[in-house]
Amino acid sequence: MTQQHPINPPPKLMQQWAEQFEARGSLLSMFEDIYRAGADAELEACCEWLDRNCPSVGAHHLRTERRPKPLSLKEQALIHFDSYAASFETSGGDSDLIRRALEQLPDDQ
Repeated sequence: MTQQHPINPPPKLMQQWAEQFEARGSLLSMFEDIYRAGADAELEACCEWLDRNCPSVGAHHLRTERRPKPLSLKEQALIHFDSYAASFETSGGDSDLIRRALEQLPDDQ
């Protein structure tokens, strides 16, 4: 009886990647997908282990830390605005108005 090492991708997934490569023809994008899939599989294995062995820690903390959500457009704009405003050492007046307007935008983008 042979046992496949858990870090090796299953044959069905290997076949899927081969088909995707033939369709795309881009080795670089295939490497990115494979790298991401391996990292995600390892993270999920770690989260499962944490849930079984350290339930008080909570695997969601690890998942959140290792796969943070990208900044929203609003958050990005506020960061850039702060950087821009600091470079001109402006405060009050127009910069406060612009900051307040940015802060009122919805967070969902």
